[in-house]
Formats: sequence, C-alpha cells, structure tokens
Amino acid sequence: MQDYPSIFNDAIGPVMRGPSSSHCAAALRIGRLARDLMDGHLRHVRVEFDPTGSLATTHQTQGSDMGLCGGLLGWDATDERLASSVPAIAEAGIEVVFLVTEIGATHPNTYRLTLRNADETHVLTAISTGGGMIEVIEIDGARVSIRGDTYETLLFVRGDPGSLVQALATWIEADAFLADAILGHAGAGVDFVEVKAQRFLTDELCTRSGAAFEIPQIRTLSPVLPVLSRQNLRVPFITCDEMTAYNDDKGLLLWELACHYESVRGNLTHEQVLSQMQETVRIMRSAIRQGLAGTDYADRILGQQSEGFRRALADGQLLDGGILNWMILYVTALMEVKSAMGVFVAAPTAGACGGLPGACLGAVDALGLDVTEAAKAMLAAGLVGVFIAARATFAAEVAGCQAECGAGSAMAAAALVTLAGGTAAQAVSAASMALQNILGLICDPVANRVEVPCLGRNVMAASNALACANMALAGYDAVVPLDEVIETMLRVGESLPGALRCTALGGLSVTRASREIEARLNRGAEVR
Repeated sequence: MQDYPSIFNDAIGPVMRGPSSSHCAAALRIGRLARDLMDGHLRHVRVEFDPTGSLATTHQTQGSDMGLCGGLLGWDATDERLASSVPAIAEAGIEVVFLVTEIGATHPNTYRLTLRNADETHVLTAISTGGGMIEVIEIDGARVSIRGDTYETLLFVRGDPGSLVQALATWIEADAFLADAILGHAGAGVDFVEVKAQRFLTDELCTRSGAAFEIPQIRTLSPVLPVLSRQNLRVPFITCDEMTAYNDDKGLLLWELACHYESVRGNLTHEQVLSQMQETVRIMRSAIRQGLAGTDYADRILGQQSEGFRRALADGQLLDGGILNWMILYVTALMEVKSAMGVFVAAPTAGACGGLPGACLGAVDALGLDVTEAAKAMLAAGLVGVFIAARATFAAEVAGCQAECGAGSAMAAAALVTLAGGTAAQAVSAASMALQNILGLICDPVANRVEVPCLGRNVMAASNALACANMALAGYDAVVPLDEVIETMLRVGESLPGALRCTALGGLSVTRASREIEARLNRGAEVR
C-alpha cells in the first residue's frame, strides 16, 4: 500500500507524555506491537541498539526505555504511570535487558527486540521514523513493513506460505472480507502470512485456514495510529505544487485544502476533520494551563521559567513584544509540561512541541479569536507538515533540529498567515521562508535531555514564524518554492555529521557545563 502521511498521524500528534516523540512515543508503539506478537505473554525481552545509531547514547535519558517498557505492558502514551514503567515491568515479572551491540542497523533509531516466554521466541526489528511514527521492518528474519496503521493478522504456517496466500485470497473474496493486502513471508525457519485489513481476519477464516494448513500460531497486532490506511488509497495531492494545481480553479484557503486532503486520507467528513482538530487544540490549551500553573519534575535541567516571564510581562518589565510575548510565554509553558511528564501534543514532535502550538495559540489569544479559528490555523499547519513528512523527515536523528524546530516554524508560519486571513499562496510562502531561515540547525541536547537548547529553539521557531508570516502577508517573495526547500532540508540534514544529529556527541552536548549537569542529574537518578 502507498504510504501517505496523515495530519493527525504524522504532523499534529501523537498526544503523549515523555521527553521525545521519536524516542518515547515511538518506542511505546513498538512495544505495543511486540506485546501483541507475543499475545501478551512475555517473560524476557532483550533490546539491542546499534553503537552507530542515536539510541546507543540517548535511550535512557530521552525516554526510549520508559516508552518501550510502557508499550510492553500494554499502556497508552498518555498513561500517568509511564515515568515508572521500568520498575513496573520488573514488578510484572518481565525481565528487560538493554544492550548496545552491533546489529548492522542502517537507521539511527533501530530497535531489535528478542521476545521470549516459556513456549516461544520471536525477534522483531523496528525503526522510529520521527514524530512518534514507526515501522516494524523485520519479524523472525522476514522483511515486513508494519506501520501500525492497519489491523494485522499473522498466520504462522509450516510449509509454503504462498499456498496459504492463494487459498486466503479465494476464501476472503468469497466471504466479502475486505483485505488491504495478503503477504507471504519466509523467515529464518519461520514462515507466516500477513493479512492487512480494516479489521482482524474473522474467526471463521482463521478456522478454515487451520483446517487446511498446519498453522501452529495466529497473532493479531492492533493498530497504534489514530488514522488507518486502506487499500487503493489516493489523496488529491501530496506536494505543494500538486496542491496549487488542485486549487487552481477552487480558490480555497490552506485550512480548507487541509480538510480536502485529510478527509480523503482518513475517510472522514470535512466536519469531522475540523472537529478532531478542535479537540486537539483543547488538549494543547490544557497543557498551556498546566504549564502556567506550575510544573515540577526531578529529572530536568530547568526550573519553571514561564512564571517569571508571566510576572515580568504583567509588571511591564519586558520590551514591548506585543503578540510575540504571548507566544514566548505559551511556548515556555508547553515545553515545561513536556519536561515534567505532562500530557501534550507532539506538533510536529515532542522536542518541537512548543513552537507551533505556542505561536498559534499565543496569537489566537492576543487577537481574541476562538477555538474554531485556532483549529483552522492548525489544519493549515498540518498540511505543511504532510508535505514535510512526505518528502523529508521530522527526525532530528536523521536531519538535525531543522527537521523538528525548523519544520515546526514553517508549519507555524502557515498557521499565523491563516489566522490573519491570508491566502493559501501566502501561507505557503511564509512556510518556505521560515524553513529557509532554519536550514542547517543542529540537534545537540545539553545533558542528553530534551530541554536545552530546545526551549530557546522553540521560541526562535515561533519568532521566525511570526516574522515570516508578516513578510508573506506584505508580499515578500519567498523565491524558492516550499517543495524545493523541503528537499533541501533533507539533503542538508543527511550531510550533517552524526555527532550533530541528536546523539549528544557534539555541539553544546559536549560542553563542560553539559557534562557537569548530566553527571548531577544521573547521580540524582541513582539516589531515587
């Protein structure tokens, strides 16, 4: 099946807890699928990270261990127990061992899990592709592509899986069961047939398969994404150029074009798309309120910064930043909620969760607009995010912080133009300029935590978005089309040294101050 990004899967989401979407939320989703592969019966899990990847140095401090254990326990990404998942899984009688060892990984965010209980063993390899998105790429030595956006039925068979594929195709057609794909896989001595569909294979079809073939095991893997994929899916456009051509005789605003796209992608009405985004905005607002009310968390670098900014703003101690000061306040509150294990929306990622929502909702409140206008702006941002997800990445491990804060800034610029009543062309122009301005931004977390310089870079993302939105509204020429800037971002990111792509091996990560803070926080963790 063709993989088309979804606004609610790839760009505005997931709703989660934890410091990093590509570490914590993605790991949790991988853990959920691994748990299903074992039918919930786990006793020992060996988790291997390649020394050449990002996870070798960041899996503990950026939430991979926490997320993976939560997923193996079957928890949701918003579960309030998530911070305690590592001791909780030990209490549940499941031994989890994390190792850094050569596994021949070609992606920096690769997980290889060996799953065991008294009766069976499976090996699952998966990658985190950015913003909480994942792909299982191998099961028991067989190449697969499971993204968590369909219902997966795996029928392990002794003998030729091709014969079962042919039989299932006939039976499924006769029973009017709609399967998106029926795939045979030959692994390392283990063969299985994979059925992708909008629901699990029926009991009757499973029974018929078992009667005709030797099938010692059937496993069902539930979707982990909110928006499912389906067979023969075709979206109206997938690049900015295609969108412009689609809109040539329609004159739609960018948020309306987002509704056109996501309604087809998610099999939703336009009203449902707008309603779902309104609910997402409410979650963002709740996170801002929580941040402004005050947060506290032991394992973080910064104390609460937003309260001091709020007081200084109220007392007239700050330079007159107008709408920008609202944005800075909201960005800070959101980043503090993330660092305190509160619930927030990764938009487009956890590390960049402040820039877009902070800029958009800061402007909404400064201008006295309502939740519907906020949702429209976020939809416009989400469509820019779709273009980025389709042609590049949101993973700092692949392309540096330009893929997170840079992408968030471009999305925010489009959102702000939409709030101002600008055209689709102006919104796209603003996004292009914003992303151009942040090309080459590295990812170098201090003390291996997603706080510094992340907070400042989220504020910069919002500030850059505001400037570019106004430039576009005033008719500035972006010169380079958005599609080309997105492609350039990926090329630039892939040319960055690995030490500057979220490995904590370069930049600010290796300063003396960073090392001292990391040692202090690690000592605190040992005491706790």
